[in-house]
Amino acid sequence: MIESAGDRVLRRRTFDAAAARYDRARPGYPAAVIDDLGTIAGLGPGARVLELGAGTGKATVPLAARGYTVVAIELGPQLAAVARQNLAAFPRAEVVCAAFEDWPLPASPFDAVVAATAFAWIDPAVRVVRSAAALRGGGSLATIGTHHVAGGTAPFFVEVQSCYERWDPTTPPGLRLPRPAAVPQDSAELDASGLFEPARFRRYEWDVAYRTDEYVDLLQTYSGHLAMPQAARDGLLGDIARLIDRGYGGRIVKRYLTELRIARRR
Repeated sequence: MIESAGDRVLRRRTFDAAAARYDRARPGYPAAVIDDLGTIAGLGPGARVLELGAGTGKATVPLAARGYTVVAIELGPQLAAVARQNLAAFPRAEVVCAAFEDWPLPASPFDAVVAATAFAWIDPAVRVVRSAAALRGGGSLATIGTHHVAGGTAPFFVEVQSCYERWDPTTPPGLRLPRPAAVPQDSAELDASGLFEPARFRRYEWDVAYRTDEYVDLLQTYSGHLAMPQAARDGLLGDIARLIDRGYGGRIVKRYLTELRIARRR
């Protein structure tokens, strides 16, 4: 949960220091997400797509692979450098190192604005208005959200809570992952702007298996873990690694809920 503007600004910068690990450890997105995005938004070959918060290109590469002309905005210079390497085979994909809040919008509008696990990190005072301003009439704003939900190796995610309570005093006691059906669909921000038609939603549940070292690697790409004091983070990760090794044979399965939200500009 992003608690304040200052917290958001500080925490969104933590990802850049972990650029190589982010590219290695973070999963991409199910192909159906990108396929459905293109179908619902009516994108054909050569469609102009603006991506916000591209990271290392986890969504940018499949967008470019579908023949779209992509301008990808990424705040972190190290993340942007890795994204350029990953997009080297796609000459119609450009990575711009900038903050979307300050980036001058080009005169030519886009057919779609896409933010994959990034929209929440953009200043809420401007993200909807600026996205609408970047779009042609009838263009689409597509946000892809990733939720951590109950499933996979369910007992592990109950047991691991004690590790977080031990090392992170901000952890709510007894916290549990929500069931996928309990995660609400939210378009209030778009609806209140008056700039978009009613949003459409698609959801995708999928599992990823992790060895102990892979899961510990993954955790070190999350802003909450990166923002912890070093000693507390090391203690937490050590406890989690021992739990997986001793209690689960060195392997756990994590369930993700990916949500695609698309709204057409009025």
